[in-house]
Amino acid sequence: MSELVNVRLSDNEESVIILDQRKLPNKIEYVECRTLEDMYDAIFELKVRGAPAIGIFTAYAMYVLGCRLTYHPVEIAEKLKAARPTAVNLQWAVDRMLAANCSREECRAIHAEDVAMCTAIAEQGLSLIEYGSTVLTHCNAGPLATSRYGTGLGALILGAERGFTLKAYVCETRPLLQGARITAFELMNAGIDTTLVCDNMASSLMQSGKIDAVFVGCDRVAANGDIANKIGTSGLAVLAKHYGVPFYVFAPSSTIDSSCKCGADIVIEERDGGEITDLYFAESIAPSGVKCFNPSFDVTPAALITAIVTEKGTFVPNGAGI
Repeated sequence: MSELVNVRLSDNEESVIILDQRKLPNKIEYVECRTLEDMYDAIFELKVRGAPAIGIFTAYAMYVLGCRLTYHPVEIAEKLKAARPTAVNLQWAVDRMLAANCSREECRAIHAEDVAMCTAIAEQGLSLIEYGSTVLTHCNAGPLATSRYGTGLGALILGAERGFTLKAYVCETRPLLQGARITAFELMNAGIDTTLVCDNMASSLMQSGKIDAVFVGCDRVAANGDIANKIGTSGLAVLAKHYGVPFYVFAPSSTIDSSCKCGADIVIEERDGGEITDLYFAESIAPSGVKCFNPSFDVTPAALITAIVTEKGTFVPNGAGI
């Protein structure tokens, strides 16, 4: 397995270097972000994506920009927070960097802590599956969305390192195909037996008994245990409940938002309809002028979640708190 670095400081520490996730899997291209506008666009345009990775990137961005007289720290904070409202790690990283005066030590600490958290989460997750298990996953919660092992994919990648025989079914994850483009790429890079399926095939897989567990990442956990993750996650949770398949959510503790009482309080980002009608195709696949509804996330109620796996332990949400 070759390790790809998704976010890092430049050697002169005057910019942030990111792997442009929009170009995967066909092209590995790194982008240099120097200005506040570069940093905002990197988040909004999904060059960097995945809640923990966004948090790491934001911390580095706050450090790089905070060292210049061009920007006031509050201006940087407000701009970056507006890029994507659902993932709590972005706001968490901004607030933490502001409290530390945008210091180099703090951004380095945030990155190092995420590596440690992902490693611990992977260990926790590996205890939930057996040798030969088959896992279904949705969207992307691997090393490129976080650091090192990832969250939702961490157990699979760690298991592969230790010689476990595991299989994974990967939902393509419309409309931006993060599962097809990134998750399948990461799992195959780790040497895991990987099968790509369309999102609407998940029910058939569970019904036929091919899935032992569902593993997903998470962009925000509300105080009552409801979670927000990529659109389509809640539908998988409903299917898993119906077919008796364990449904596990993997999230670092930085993703838990105690100020958010329940899923209904989570702001769901809505994106341009062109992502549905045009992206990744040579020409439009829908009639010109058709109306589109394109929420980027949905909320999965605590009652549908078997357990939430964090670096501090595995918790069973009950709708009253975790």
